[in-house]
Amino acid sequence: MFEQMPLYMQAGVQTRQISGENPTGEKNGGCKTIPDPNDPDLPHSRPASKLGQGWKVHPFISIAAGETAELANIQGPGCINEFFITSNTKFFSELVIRIYWDDEIIPSVESPMGALFAMGHDFAIHTVSSAMVTVAPVRGLNSYWQMPFRKSARITLSNEGPKLVEVVAYRILYKLYEIPSDAAYFHAQYRRSMTLPENAEHVIIDGIKGKGVYVGTYIACNVLVSAWWGEGLVKFYLDGDEFPSIVDNGTEDYFGGAWNFGASTAFYDSEFEQAEQSFCSPYLGIPLAKAENPHGPRKYSMYRWHVMDSIGFSEDFRATIQALGWYPNMDYYRPCPMDIASVAYWYQTEPHNKFPRLPSTEHRYDL
Repeated sequence: MFEQMPLYMQAGVQTRQISGENPTGEKNGGCKTIPDPNDPDLPHSRPASKLGQGWKVHPFISIAAGETAELANIQGPGCINEFFITSNTKFFSELVIRIYWDDEIIPSVESPMGALFAMGHDFAIHTVSSAMVTVAPVRGLNSYWQMPFRKSARITLSNEGPKLVEVVAYRILYKLYEIPSDAAYFHAQYRRSMTLPENAEHVIIDGIKGKGVYVGTYIACNVLVSAWWGEGLVKFYLDGDEFPSIVDNGTEDYFGGAWNFGASTAFYDSEFEQAEQSFCSPYLGIPLAKAENPHGPRKYSMYRWHVMDSIGFSEDFRATIQALGWYPNMDYYRPCPMDIASVAYWYQTEPHNKFPRLPSTEHRYDL
């Protein structure tokens, strides 16, 4: 994993930030827009029309349906240290972030906006408090993954929904300095699948070729069975493995919890019903446990950042998670139907394999 320059070595390092008010990030480039309420390219300038240049004239952008906005095009070498973004649109699954390193044609990061920041449910807004990602009220998405680049960094946001997105606010803070020759590049990939009892395993990531280190898993799922659901193993296959070299005890263990995240095992007995307890910590958590009806569809959001416990690989890498629970009588495990979306996070040397086609907007909406 790329290690950023220690703070005590950063005195004098060139620091820049791209935002609506300084869309190029150039030195001396912020707050230059002159308010003009009649300019169709500046729909947000009217409130500053009586104040003039230097005030809050161009804090946001709009993106038409089917259009892509280039948020950043940075010439390196350097490293992105912070990425904030939010929008007034109801469905973050309609917005897709793509990041390209060093003049790539295919992206190294591709994900719906919400899922990339550990908030993969359109209809269950929640906060996240962790070291690498924070979601603050309301839907303020913040990432602190270190993203080095040698030649260039390009970030785009696509509106793949049917309506104009009126407000997108963002900022991208980066520092310009030499990057070590052996530094790997940040990658993230979204996947979604519906597991069935006869095929109850979701692929978190597959097809990674090269040298790298796995640093994070995010899962958003809709559980479609009654009773407990979190017994599935999380498996990591390294460098030609037939069987996983690294495997956890179960889903709740992998995400740091125990004993059903505090939920009662006697879901069939209303006297003892108790929902899972949500929690956040620096490197793992379950910030959403929406289980008003323990017998019906329930929503969960879970993250695990492998920062202190990263998983290195030299040739290839694959990760899966099982959808496994208990039958109500608690005698046998039960492969479960579940709607699972995931984002895998890793660093690797380039080039990387082309990602699978991103699911269509219709297949990204939350249940």
